[in-house]
Amino acid sequence: MVALLKKPALQSLKMPDVVRHPFRLAYVMVALALCVALVLGAATPVLVDLMNGSIAKVMALPAAMLFGLLLIYDRKLTLLLIVALRAGADNVLELTRFSLGGYMVGIGGVINAIVILLAILLIFERPKVMPRPAYMAWVPFLLITAVGVVHSPFVGESVRLFLQQLSYFSLFIGGYYCVRDQVDFRFCLKLMVWSSLIPVLYAFVDIALHFNGEFRLRSTFAHPNIMAFYLTVIITVAFYLLKTMPTKNTLGTRTVLVGYLLLMLLMLLLTKTRSAWGATATGFAVYALLFDRRFLAYMLVMGVIALFIPGVGDRILDLGQGNEVATYATLNSFAWRVYLWESGLSWMSPMNYLWGQGLQTFYENSINFFPLAGNIKWGAHSVYVQLLFELGAIGLLAFLWQSLSLVKQLWALVRIDKLAAFSLIVIIANFLICSVSDNMFYYLSYNWYLWFVIGAGCALGRSVVLAQPKKAAVPPGTEH
Repeated sequence: MVALLKKPALQSLKMPDVVRHPFRLAYVMVALALCVALVLGAATPVLVDLMNGSIAKVMALPAAMLFGLLLIYDRKLTLLLIVALRAGADNVLELTRFSLGGYMVGIGGVINAIVILLAILLIFERPKVMPRPAYMAWVPFLLITAVGVVHSPFVGESVRLFLQQLSYFSLFIGGYYCVRDQVDFRFCLKLMVWSSLIPVLYAFVDIALHFNGEFRLRSTFAHPNIMAFYLTVIITVAFYLLKTMPTKNTLGTRTVLVGYLLLMLLMLLLTKTRSAWGATATGFAVYALLFDRRFLAYMLVMGVIALFIPGVGDRILDLGQGNEVATYATLNSFAWRVYLWESGLSWMSPMNYLWGQGLQTFYENSINFFPLAGNIKWGAHSVYVQLLFELGAIGLLAFLWQSLSLVKQLWALVRIDKLAAFSLIVIIANFLICSVSDNMFYYLSYNWYLWFVIGAGCALGRSVVLAQPKKAAVPPGTEH
């Protein structure tokens, strides 16, 4: 038998490498991939049945897996793709939603989770990129919001809102990690303007299909308000890029950007969101006073032209027209809001004014305390009232601290780019102005772009601080 095994023909029959070394990483990964394929194949009939045969919903899982693989391949690229595409995705993401345990979920929620995971990975990879002040602007408000989740009787909805806030912080972190100098900063701003291309193009479809006397433009977004507030950010960013465009750019490039800006201003008017109008007009008015008085004349001409657009004049002159639905038509929109705020705050126990009722309690309880609810749950239509009701005075102060702290960090930009500092502070100011009368926390797409550009601006301001030469220490006793 030994002699037989020594024959050359049998000596060439070696055991395969996979048999001799089955636990090599490559073989383990292939085995895992096969197992996942088998599980998904077996689960496909169940998944199709759960999704009621909807192709869009069935495709949600493979799309989420693709995002996961992209996250492993290149985290920064994943973030930039989300920034480029998210503004045009609301309608598509809505098609992927399905009910799971009584809660609506879809690929949008998966993307939110990826954004949060992405921020965590960036922090672990480069923990010293963001300084302590950047964290401290956010941490108090997020901690108090987390306490509001624990304090809330509506666990599911409060967790959802907290995760949204966490995703806003994650985009802030993403903006911070994408910018090292002014070249990176301008690239991020250009990417944001490019993100508006899909909503702007689809706006023509929305106008063609739905335009009438009551029409409000929403394009690819779930609500006209989201479109309006998103445009307040993009218009500010595009205006900054226009005013700081290098001289080497051709007249044609400048003309295209001017035309695009005017088109976005027109679309902002068609959203019929008055708080966004007021915030944008205020920003341009302050710019005119600080930088170029000619813009006061431009604003006057554009204001007169706007009055001739169907429906715009009515929104300005007739406050009796409601913002959301016709159930409060007997009150103008502002009076309706004041009545809602008074009803909610008077329903609160005085003991809760410090810590609040808990996250999401205004919306869930509005049907109990608001006489005009009409069996509909209403948001507070004011960030400040919502915070006072849900997180108390502590939460409201933490929110204001967040904004003031970020404005202070952006102020460092004044040394190298006054217009950049002004533009980013205007974006925060617009957010605070619109927060008086709108449910700003729930507008995810708008908040993502808002906090991404603020993070990018804070990173540029940080680079300015680091570039400053440190003063040499003066030995004691040598002062003059």
